[in-house]
Amino acid sequence: MAHGLLQHKIEQIGLQWQVDSAGTSGYHKGEQPDNRAISCMKKHNIDITYQHSRPFQKADFAKFDVIYCMDKHNFWDVRALAENADEVSKVLLILNEVTPDLDASVPDPYYGSGDGFEHVYRMLDKATDKIIEKYK
Repeated sequence: MAHGLLQHKIEQIGLQWQVDSAGTSGYHKGEQPDNRAISCMKKHNIDITYQHSRPFQKADFAKFDVIYCMDKHNFWDVRALAENADEVSKVLLILNEVTPDLDASVPDPYYGSGDGFEHVYRMLDKATDKIIEKYK
């Protein structure tokens, strides 16, 4: 959802950023986002059906300037793959853009109630606004 929100926003304002998303496991490799995420984003006029899951790779450190993680578990998993201080410094928790230094995690809406995806959407909407403010 963060990928789709950020991609949508940068296209609207004409930024030439490369946005991608990856997971720390290969369980859903090649699959589209959860249907509930697709539906939630569609309510906000954002199409994420072009996205397909892929695992994070060490090469992503060279390809991207910033790597946002949704939760602390993924944050530590990605940082563990870093080979130097520069790579470590690229790995950030996305909600720290909204509430710096709280190290809050985006809740996983997969097992929650139906409004979980909307709740996550609202959190990521704020975070992606802050990312654009910070880097544009």
